[in-house]
Parts: sequence; structure tokens; C-alpha cells
Amino acid sequence: MTITLHRSAAADLDPVVLYRLLELRVAVFVVEQRAAYLDLDGRDVEPGAELLHAEEDGVVLGTARVLREPGALRIGRVATAPAARSRGVASALMRAAVDRCTELAPDLPVLLDAQEHLAAWYARFGFAVAGERYLEDDIPHVPMRLSR
Repeated sequence: MTITLHRSAAADLDPVVLYRLLELRVAVFVVEQRAAYLDLDGRDVEPGAELLHAEEDGVVLGTARVLREPGALRIGRVATAPAARSRGVASALMRAAVDRCTELAPDLPVLLDAQEHLAAWYARFGFAVAGERYLEDDIPHVPMRLSR
């Protein structure tokens, strides 16, 4: 079985695949992490937004998104299905997201907001803490920036 990575605008995704991506994000962020927030924040359909996902045999294993902001790019909503963890899925998605940001705008900063306990994991991809710790939905986060 081979894991394949895909990248697309939300409007170009098969509706069932889009549903599975959003379902995974809700399962991880809202249910598993008990963060009662609106995952469907409107940013997935912004101009230039790209959704990445990993799948194996038609099953969505993980997802991430790349957003364009004034003067920066932003990676977010990195989520992996529990059954796919420790298989390198999230790492492959992060590498693909960072590579895509470099393709889109090599001179722009790449930002993300990391759950604090994952800051060291994001550091493996070149990100460094770039601000003060804060709480989002009672989960400690830190802003991070890609060091290029």
C-alpha cells in the first residue's frame, strides 16, 4: 500500500474527499482535543488557499492547508488520523507544505501557530518560536516562523 499526497483548492476537490478532510479535522481538533471551536472558518475557500492531504487506498490519513496572507504564507490545520500516526504522514504533509510555500513565494515568511507541545516537532522542519505563548481553546500555542 502506497501513501500518496495531493494538493488542491477546495473547489477542485471531489466532494467526498473534501468531506473526509473536514471530517478528519473535526475528529482531531474538536472531538479528540475537546476544542469547541468552528473548524470551518471560511479560510479553506479563500483565493489561493490550498488543501493538502495524504491518502492510502482511498482513505484520507492526514491533512494540512496553506493560506496566503498579506506579506506571508501560513501553514495550518495539520491533522493525522489516529490509525495513521507514527507512519510519517504528518511529516510528509509538512515537507510538502513547506515546499509549496517555497514554490509560491520564496521570499515571504511562512508562519504557523503550533500547539506548544508540538513546537519541537515543527522545529524539525525549520520553524522557530516567534512570539509569546497564548491560549487558544484552553490549549497552549506558540506562534512560529520558518527560518530560511
